[in-house]
Formats: sequence, C-alpha cells, structure tokens
Amino acid sequence: MKLKIVTLGNNVLKEQSKKVEKFDENLESLVESMFETLKVSNGIGLAAPQVDISKRLFIVLLEDEEEYVFINPEIIETSSDLVAYEEGCLSIPGVFSDVERPSKVTVYAQDVKGKNFKVEASGILARVIQHENDHLNGKLFIDRVNEEKREVLVHQYEKKCRRSKLLHGRR
Repeated sequence: MKLKIVTLGNNVLKEQSKKVEKFDENLESLVESMFETLKVSNGIGLAAPQVDISKRLFIVLLEDEEEYVFINPEIIETSSDLVAYEEGCLSIPGVFSDVERPSKVTVYAQDVKGKNFKVEASGILARVIQHENDHLNGKLFIDRVNEEKREVLVHQYEKKCRRSKLLHGRR
C-alpha cells in the first residue's frame, strides 16, 4: 500500500523519532509499504517520519535493486574527509542543494526481525544512510546548508507549492 509522504512544514519532520520496540508483522508490513512508496516516488531512501510515523526506521533502494532496511540505526563512525554532493528529498520535492557529508560511515542497526547488523558504507550508500538518519533526528538536508542558502531553498519550495496549487485549482 502506497503511503502519503509528508512535506516541509509537517511537525513530524522536526521531531526526534522513537525507538522501534516491536518487531512483528505490522513492522514488516510498514517496511513493505515504504518500499512500494519509495519505488513509485523514484527515490532512493525513505525514513518513517517522512510517512508521518515517528519511528527510528529508514529504507534504502539503490539502482541495482539492492534493498536495505535500517531499524534503530546508530552511526558509530564517520570518515574525516567530507564530500559535497547534490541532495534532494521526497519531503521537499523539487529542491536540490550540495551538502557536505563524510564519505564513509559505519552504522549499527537492526533488521525487520530485530537481528543486529553492522554496515560499513561509502559512496552513495553512505550519503543516503546519513541523509535518512538525519530524518530520524528531526533534521532535513536544508538544515545542513548555511542560513542564507536555506532561506533561498525554502522560498524556492514555497514558490513551487503556490504554483502547483494554482495549476491544480484550475482543473
């Protein structure tokens, strides 16, 4: 079942997410629905807060159809070298900006059955892990740019929303 993605301005996007305690069929169903939502949205990562669920959970779907599920993740190590890369977000559609992040991360997490695992990631996977993990801590990619740039990006998003409402209002 496709879920509704919440957008900039929704309070859940600014909240600290709660730890997942129950590893059951409801959690598996949520993860399945999140993957379905991610696929139809043409994204590569989706965090539970983006579908209005304040839980420490995110998923990643890379181009090679490699799927990852991270529950209660903890980034335990990051490389010292930073890499700038253009990011966007399904919760701020149509807005993009370069964001500097560590090039490598090590993360501990749990899978849908509650089993612990560790991933050492680099490249796009490291980037997406950091971006989605930020969502669990109430942080958006626009919070990682300077204030002036953030204001420009928020204005750009609001302008797109007004334009979209005008177009849809005429139908």
